[in-house]
Amino acid sequence: MADPKGFMTTPREEWPRRPVEERVRDWDEVYVPGALLPIISKQADRCMDCGVPFCHDACPLGNLIPEWNDLVSREDWRAASDRLHATNNFPEFTGRLCPAPCEAGCVLAINQPAVTIKNVECAIADRAWADGFASPRPPERLSGRTVAVIGSGPTGLAAAQQLTRAGHTVAVYEKDDRLGGLMRYGIPEFKMEKVHLERRLGQMRAEGTKFRTSTVVGRDVGAAELRARYDAVVIATGATAWRELPVPGRELEGIHQAMEYLPLANRVCQGDLSESPMSAVGKHVVIVGGGDTGADCLGTAVRERAASVTQLDIYAQPGTERDEDAEPWPTYPKLYRLSAAHEEARDLETAPAADADARLFAASTLHFEGDESGHVRSLHLVEVDAARQPVPGTGRTLPADMVLLALGFSGPDREDGLIDQLGVVTEPRGTIARDAEFTTNVPGVFAAGDAARGQSLIVWAIAEGRAVAAAVDRYLTGSSQLPAPISPYDRPMTV
Repeated sequence: MADPKGFMTTPREEWPRRPVEERVRDWDEVYVPGALLPIISKQADRCMDCGVPFCHDACPLGNLIPEWNDLVSREDWRAASDRLHATNNFPEFTGRLCPAPCEAGCVLAINQPAVTIKNVECAIADRAWADGFASPRPPERLSGRTVAVIGSGPTGLAAAQQLTRAGHTVAVYEKDDRLGGLMRYGIPEFKMEKVHLERRLGQMRAEGTKFRTSTVVGRDVGAAELRARYDAVVIATGATAWRELPVPGRELEGIHQAMEYLPLANRVCQGDLSESPMSAVGKHVVIVGGGDTGADCLGTAVRERAASVTQLDIYAQPGTERDEDAEPWPTYPKLYRLSAAHEEARDLETAPAADADARLFAASTLHFEGDESGHVRSLHLVEVDAARQPVPGTGRTLPADMVLLALGFSGPDREDGLIDQLGVVTEPRGTIARDAEFTTNVPGVFAAGDAARGQSLIVWAIAEGRAVAAAVDRYLTGSSQLPAPISPYDRPMTV
């Protein structure tokens, strides 16, 4: 470490956000442009280079965090980029979208604010692009083997890049008209501008990866035909089968799934639409679900000028400090956090009350009511206890012209016929079954990411993509030099 006293003399300083009143009027990223690099070297100095780096263990990718912290503190950006990219194909994605379980595992976090690991990672990635350190790495020779990757989310892209660099000819099949999966149409522009995605895709094309968009495997291309055409197939379609809310009134108009709503706003940002046909403008919006997808809906509805926005979380409001008995260090603690979207809703007129949190905790939806035309107009809820049982006398009604369901996903969607046509076995919960080598019951067919693991984090998705690439490489050639950061039997921290 460049400064052995840095963790004692330098306070934690995070990438500052733009003023709320400014950022809610556009779709640009919420952070102040250019404000990260001037502070990040000192923040990297706070890393203690501890003997047992729990941050490294807490990261599913096994990022070499103390090493690149030290290099950043010395402003050796090229070496820092090399160490970061040694374990992570897409650090500009994780640096913006990952909830940073590494920071929960930071040894400094035992009794002080953790090192700003996520910000350091993002700074290295952005500097790598600015200084030309992220040049394409095409293989020196081709293996003559071919691989089809189904899905272009973080798992599919990571697997494709690793396999391409190993010399295999890789084609990525994507059902949407653009590449990126949920990073393209599920993540709002204000969380990650799509220029970061486009740069990586350009790098991958230059390396030799082929892409086939607007192609649904199982419908536009037969799954069995694809299997016969390629030496190996990787299913990385994600978990897109959304969970439902089976309560009275669900059939009313104006009640939508989050992933019906968010892609339209992203298409507006892409220039496909002048205005979303599902816009929240002037509407009382209620979001059912307290996770990140719900927060994405919240920030989107605020930017669309909703009349009010309320987010329901079935869990009780967590505390602001770690519960050392229930969630001891270095586990990821469930804390009360104010995301950029929650900050925006709190400070604007869309909040339920002045300066109030737009979230209602320990709230469970009972039913919806509509008007004569069959459109939703109100949501009835009740407070619940720790066992999710209704608390008598706590029922209330919220005005609701639009309801967004952000309840998560149960597994891959089967409507396209891919799973059935290939004949792969699924688990009782709906995910694809696989063994320790990421192999399904069908020889040469592999499964990785949310399609097999279940809904998880972007950092786990990339780790699975890298690991399944190593498994496919071994299958095709008998051995592999590709790194495999995880086993299919690793389980993610609850975040």
